[in-house]
Amino acid sequence: MARQDYVPTIGLEVHVQLKTQSKMFCGCAVEFGAPPNSRTCPVCLGLPGALPVLNQGAIERTVLAGLMLGCETPPVSKWDRKNYYYPDMPKNYQISQFDLPLCNGGGVPLYDLAYPKDAQKSIVNPGKVVKLTRIHLEEDVAKSTHHSSTSTIDFNRAGTPLMEIVSEPDIDNPEEAFAYLNSLRQILIYGDLSDADMEKGQMRCDVNVSVRRKGEEKLGAKIELKNLNSFSGVRRSLKYEIERQIDALENGETLEQSTRRWDDDLGETTLMRTKEDAHDYRYFPDPDLLPVETGEILTRMRESLPELPHAKRDRFVQSYQVSDYDAGVLASERALADYYERAATGSKAPKKVANWVINNLLSVLNEKNTPIHDCPLPAEALRELVDTIEAGQISNNQGKEVFAAMIDSGRGAAEVIKEKGFEPPMSDTGALDGFVDQVIAENPKAVEDIQGGNAKSVNFLTGQVMKLSKGKANPKTVAEMIQKRLGS
Repeated sequence: MARQDYVPTIGLEVHVQLKTQSKMFCGCAVEFGAPPNSRTCPVCLGLPGALPVLNQGAIERTVLAGLMLGCETPPVSKWDRKNYYYPDMPKNYQISQFDLPLCNGGGVPLYDLAYPKDAQKSIVNPGKVVKLTRIHLEEDVAKSTHHSSTSTIDFNRAGTPLMEIVSEPDIDNPEEAFAYLNSLRQILIYGDLSDADMEKGQMRCDVNVSVRRKGEEKLGAKIELKNLNSFSGVRRSLKYEIERQIDALENGETLEQSTRRWDDDLGETTLMRTKEDAHDYRYFPDPDLLPVETGEILTRMRESLPELPHAKRDRFVQSYQVSDYDAGVLASERALADYYERAATGSKAPKKVANWVINNLLSVLNEKNTPIHDCPLPAEALRELVDTIEAGQISNNQGKEVFAAMIDSGRGAAEVIKEKGFEPPMSDTGALDGFVDQVIAENPKAVEDIQGGNAKSVNFLTGQVMKLSKGKANPKTVAEMIQKRLGS
């Protein structure tokens, strides 16, 4: 059979550490980077006789996550013990949720800009929403570090509130899996639910993938992939594993449900163990924790619902007249959207503000490897600069010089303009007439294009006038003069 005659099916289990000050069942602080085993107590160490106490904030954040993702929350949710033993879970069980989780159903919309850049122009299912099975709340385990001949365990992470977000087997290819993780992370950050930093272990992902022949209804053997530390690693591991499974089936092998480890350096997966099923964990209700009635929590969390990325994108298009693409870029990160909105609010040219943010500001920040929330240029200062250019007080080229100085010094536009001694651009049409006449005479092809309806050639002629005036002309005035002169 040809390789295209096989259909992959992918589901993701994403673990997200919630942004709380204390742990799920005790008062120990949640703090990344603290000295090992310094944020512990008898509860999170699993010592005999220690009793858990629920973290209300973690429950509220999980319910809010469900609301943002369109989930249903049952009237009552309960806690269960998931029984297994690893050194990072010394009490022999993990407090989790089994049959009555806090959230059921829902879905994650796949935003176009969440796809890998090399796949954004060839999205197979634009506008797709990946269905969710559930979101449940549990406690995180300790962190194990394996050395050459020994292993160490840090219990600072043990007990951190952990949401497990389980998708349906509803993802069709590695690019959708990448977009799913990006979109989900974006939504979680919009809700201030988690920083979702994979490098800090705040967002971790297990992948389930199978392949089957086209036309077969029954899914193939589910293979779980572990040790995935980045979105690109998820994409690469899926590409490899899908090919491996197809090769196995083509060679007449029988695939078995199992767990495999992804080696990012080698770019391949290796067998870890055959996979347990849910009954292997011997779930039963936790006798130390009462069920939670969710009605009042739901009511309060509905009042806290933030504007979601797609809603913000649509509002930017309506309110600030930016393009769909620009609105998608600006809404792709909450801190960036907030920055743009502060800069655009009250501006006479919000679309021009968007251009400066996307084309100039983000370029500089990327070069400096600086996140938007550490931007040295206040949003209000960028608005001042754009409005100054739009008012014709300085040219666009002068504006770029002023912008660079503002980024380096943090000073306002007026101060930098005064220091540089920039004079207002030439707006006197009498002084510009000669330049315009010369450019029109020297560029008959561009003139013909403009008169034929090609408005882009106006920009070309404007640029030629700007050169003749040594950058002193007002490009807006020049463009108007050219259009008037050529009757376009």
